[in-house]
Amino acid sequence: MDPEVAALAGTAGTTVVTLMAGDAWQRTREAVVALWRRVHPDRADSIDAELEATRRDVLAARTAGDSQSEEDLSIEWQARLRRLLAAEPAIADDVRRILDEFRPAGSGVAPQLQLRATASGHGRIYQAGRDQHIGDA
Repeated sequence: MDPEVAALAGTAGTTVVTLMAGDAWQRTREAVVALWRRVHPDRADSIDAELEATRRDVLAARTAGDSQSEEDLSIEWQARLRRLLAAEPAIADDVRRILDEFRPAGSGVAPQLQLRATASGHGRIYQAGRDQHIGDA
């Protein structure tokens, strides 16, 4: 699978789970189910039920302060969306549109960053997704 599409699935899975506890959940759920309806129409109703079950789990995890369970649910939906995108890569733009439309501002859900570098000889590479501080030790 294209690394960019895999990263998109990761971001989408995390975003969908984050949105489960928010005001935009019903519209997000409808948009996600519509993706499945396009690719696997026979699975759309079961995905709808699974989204609602996951939402109950997310709300319970947040009430209990169980961030690990919420992270596990995000990983589960990342995998589901990765498989959906693998089955129909043409929906990638639709997934991006859903993310742009529903991602809550300030939610802490940012696009996954992918860094690549190649060094040769005695070359060094320093990469960071945020701040990087290099000082004398």
